[in-house]
Amino acid sequence: MNPCRSRNYGSGTFSFAKFHDNLRMLISVLQTTNCPPETTVSVGRAYSFMKYHKKILKNGLRVIAIPLKDSTTVTVLVMVEAGSKYETKEINGLSHFLEHMCFKGTLNRPRSIDITHELDSIGAEYNAFTGQEYTGYYAKAHPKHFTKILDVVSDVYLNPLLEEKEIEKEKGVVIEEINMYEDNHPRKVRQHFEALLYGDQPAGWTITGSKENVQLLKRDQISEYRHKHYVSQATAVIISGSVDVSAAFKAVAKKFAGMETKSKGEKRKVKEIQKEPALVLTEKETEQTHILIGVRAYDVNDPRCYALLVLDAVLGGGMSSRLWQKIREEMGVAYYTYSFADFLTDHGYFAVGVGADNNRVLEVVETIIKELKRFKTEKISDAELQKAKDYTIGKMYLNLESSDEIAEFYGEQEIIEHELKKPAEVARRIKEVTAEDIQKVAKDILKTSKLNLALIGRFKDVKALKKLLIL
Repeated sequence: MNPCRSRNYGSGTFSFAKFHDNLRMLISVLQTTNCPPETTVSVGRAYSFMKYHKKILKNGLRVIAIPLKDSTTVTVLVMVEAGSKYETKEINGLSHFLEHMCFKGTLNRPRSIDITHELDSIGAEYNAFTGQEYTGYYAKAHPKHFTKILDVVSDVYLNPLLEEKEIEKEKGVVIEEINMYEDNHPRKVRQHFEALLYGDQPAGWTITGSKENVQLLKRDQISEYRHKHYVSQATAVIISGSVDVSAAFKAVAKKFAGMETKSKGEKRKVKEIQKEPALVLTEKETEQTHILIGVRAYDVNDPRCYALLVLDAVLGGGMSSRLWQKIREEMGVAYYTYSFADFLTDHGYFAVGVGADNNRVLEVVETIIKELKRFKTEKISDAELQKAKDYTIGKMYLNLESSDEIAEFYGEQEIIEHELKKPAEVARRIKEVTAEDIQKVAKDILKTSKLNLALIGRFKDVKALKKLLIL
């Protein structure tokens, strides 16, 4: 299964599970009419349960409701355009730290236990997450508890106390989270890969920041950042599940009526600079070698993203994919192997990951390079093309079965693209991809000058690796 976009969860867990994270940022060449304040738009159905309603309040807050008549749950998700790419080097890690602090006490629930006890008492599922371009807070519960979870999530988002003593205590928690990721080599190699791609700019920094940065964070920095970015025009509230749309809009408008309405803070544009293949090796006594090989690709608004997603499915989608069959089934040199495409507002990349036998690193890298080259020299067959399309579309729908997944599907589109696409629109664009489209994309991005490799393990022969980095 393809990994999701890098993000950090408040509970300290990291998930590779949600395939639709690779689809949620998909572009749309369809034009969406901008809604003026206090107007409502209802959009047609992909499934009977995928009708959504959007409303923009007078303060600029965007509210999206997706009524799911037969759902046994309801999800309240608040997302904001604030993540690690909105930070400076001095405060790198602050977005993630603020996400933690929002659960450490609010005006209405002054202790962390007041928040968690209230949600646990109704059997709610709740968490928060931080990415490069957004932060999200959510709770999911039985529909009869909609009012309660909206009250708690809005309180967490709008009214954190940010007490000094809690800040100092939480620094230890976040530092241990960073330590945990240091031991998670498949995750760590991705951080090294992104640092290799983007260098000393926000896109190349980690979401958590360094332990040193976390230790130095001050309350005034956290408060200033929050007031700059946690504003109504940068915020979307998504309600998904068994809920009355009109009642949901009214409830959200009441809870967020006093939110700050000033202009939202901006982020630095990513600079793409590369003229030759690059690699970074981190020596560590590991039982297997963790490798990530990839190339610079497209931002979320590029229509070629669809063809790249289908290419991704051919290469690494499922146990019948080319990568799995070659590296695991034929060669028997790895337990995990995958590929994925990551699309953001102003940059993107495509990569292959593998945990390989320490003694067969060069053989594995050479095999991956050969498989990538095939897309430039050979058109994929009609049968393989259709299978890849069906796989991609099928995985998307499988990951839209619950109210929280549907909320996330729409919320992330709204925050990143400021427009919404139904699953049927995404599926239609995927169906339109041709073998010629895939080969054209392959020839465009699979170039030696765009190639990058990150490795964690015992392997040391840099010269031998460099010789293989030719597309």
